[in-house]
Amino acid sequence: MKRPKFSREFKIEAVKLVRERGISVAQAGRDLDVHEKVLRKWVKEFGSNPVRAFPGHRQMKPEQQEIERLRREVAKFEG
Repeated sequence: MKRPKFSREFKIEAVKLVRERGISVAQAGRDLDVHEKVLRKWVKEFGSNPVRAFPGHRQMKPEQQEIERLRREVAKFEG
């Protein structure tokens, strides 16, 4: 069974239901058809750093992008 994919916007709105509207994680999970554990993970991830939360499929977090940029730069000098 394939896991559903949720957009960054969907995740943020789900987190807002819990954090801003005061809906319990269990209730929000039922309403959105998202497992409670998954929603709790989203709330935690968003709470620790909202700007960097949920970078998306195949998208790198800013620090990963910087590492890749530096690797390319070093490769230019070596080759």
